[in-house]
Order: sequence, then structure tokens, then C-alpha cells
Amino acid sequence: MRLFFVFASSNRRANLFTYGIKVESVSLNIPKNGSFRYGIRQKSVELYILITIVITLCLLTACNRSQPAQNDAPPPQKPVEPALTQAAELFKQRENVEKLKQARSLVAGVRQADHRNFDVEWQFAKYSAFLGERLTDEEEKEKVFTEGRDAGKIASRLAPDKPDGYFWYGANLAELAKQSPVTVGYTSVDDIREAMNNVIKIDPAYQGASAYDILGQIELNTRLFGGKATKAVEYLEKAIALEKNNSNLRLHLAQAYLDADDLPKAKQQLEYIVKMQPDPEYVPEHRENVAEAKKLLASRF
Repeated sequence: MRLFFVFASSNRRANLFTYGIKVESVSLNIPKNGSFRYGIRQKSVELYILITIVITLCLLTACNRSQPAQNDAPPPQKPVEPALTQAAELFKQRENVEKLKQARSLVAGVRQADHRNFDVEWQFAKYSAFLGERLTDEEEKEKVFTEGRDAGKIASRLAPDKPDGYFWYGANLAELAKQSPVTVGYTSVDDIREAMNNVIKIDPAYQGASAYDILGQIELNTRLFGGKATKAVEYLEKAIALEKNNSNLRLHLAQAYLDADDLPKAKQQLEYIVKMQPDPEYVPEHRENVAEAKKLLASRF
């Protein structure tokens, strides 16, 4: 507390005030010729105390900055591998949509904004793409695809030399484009193409050469804006050359042939799908493709 001294020259007494509160008059017994020297000494003491306080505060501030509080420390990383392993097993049972939801939920549980993990992000994006296709509620589909798109984007930034992030970013974005062809589709075409071309540069056979498939689908779905069925055929024939046992590619190639008015080749692909052996990892999707191939054979031939 700072004290203010008022010296009385007549009787060498002073009134003591502390923040405006008057304290009883006290005698200092200071000789006249010593009054000024006392004031100088007192001011020196006060200045010394002030400097000491300032230095102490600076040191305390520096210490606080160099040692962050325990609450500011990043949270511990969650165990990733057990969740990914369990999710992969559930994904094999994806014909049951609840199993697919559980797989996605498990991966979502180990996502951390402060500790991004490449495998977690791209697998979350993958399960989002598969789940979104199985959902019927349009708002829920959009939410799932949007989250998958964002996770794929994060993965592509974490590992720009790997195809996974680019592919699942583009796959989810392509599904969003199908949902909203005018508001999302038209504005997203270039982004989808760029993502798939990045996949092809890194690993053209990734995910059963499906990057070519998505490029082909863009051509078929944007014919009003310049897309060409013949260009789609070109992409899909490249894909089949890399991955002959992909019924999804063959179904889309058959559809491209139909749109290009090449009926004999379309029929050939559809008949091949009905007879071919499925990829063991994609049996559910193969069954759906066989059913669609049979419908096209019955309706178009």
C-alpha cells in the first residue's frame, strides 16, 4: 500500500493518509535541514520497490508462458488399430446396413481433430461412400456423403502421394453431385476429375480401376453440358483392361455402349456379367450388378 507523507514545517509533524483515509498525526522528529533528504531517500525506496515488483511480474509471466497449463495439453491419442480392424470385419457384413453403420461409427470414434490419422480419415471416407448409397433418407445421405468428402480431403492432404484420400474424396463428391446435379454437380465436375486423375497418376488400378469408372460416369451424366458417351466408353475400356473381374465396370461400360448406340457390345457386356464369377471382396455389389444386367437384357434386347 502506497503511503503519502505531508510534512508540517511549523511543528515538524505530518498527517498520514492512505488512499484518502486520514490517519492520526504522527511526529517524525525530522530536523528542518533533513526534511528534503528524507523525501529523496523515501522516493528512492519506493522506486526500488516498484522496479522489484515489475521484474518479479515479468519473470512470473515468462514462466507461465513457457509452462502451459495442464488443461491446455493436447488430449491423448485414441487407440486406432483395434477400431480399424473391427470396422473392417463389420464392413464385410455390409449387406446388413446396420453393420455398415457400426463400421463407420467405430472409425468415427477414433477420429481426432488434433491428431489426424491418414488411415482413419480415408477409411471413414470409404465407409461413408458405401453407407450413403444404402441410405434412403436424402438428408441423411447428404450428411454422410459430405462428411465422407471432407474426410477424404483431409486424407489427401495428409498423404498426397497415396491414392486413397483422392479417390474417396472424389467418390463422395460424385455422389453429392448426383443428388444435386445443378447446385453441386455442375460446379464440382472439375474437382472430381482432378481427384480421379491424381489417383490414376499414382495407381491406376486402385479400387479395381474405379477412378476410370468415375470419369466415365461424369461423361455419361454431363451430356447436356458437353459430356460424351464415346469418351465414357474410352475411360471404361481402359478400366476393363486393368481389372477384368469388376462387374461394376462392365455394367457401366454396357450402359455407355447403349448410350453410344453400340447394342452388340452392350449385350456382350451384360451377358458376361450374368455368367462371371464375382470378386470375393465385393460379392454384395456383384449381386446387385447381376440383377441390373438382367433387367437391361430383358428391357433392351
